[in-house]
Amino acid sequence: MKYVVNESCIGCGLCAGTCPEVFSMNDDGVAVAIEAEVPDDALDTAAEAMDGCPVGAIEEA
Repeated sequence: MKYVVNESCIGCGLCAGTCPEVFSMNDDGVAVAIEAEVPDDALDTAAEAMDGCPVGAIEEA
């Protein structure tokens, strides 16, 4: 499974705080997801980050 962060990201950092194995903040202050498959040990926290996004900017790819 992979995730993508769409253009509606407001840069709150919740996803990067919840699952830093998958999400990080770029130089523009918005979130990005790793391009590789989500590691098995991060599946639950990555899903939690997606569900917790206040603007629904995280999608399954």
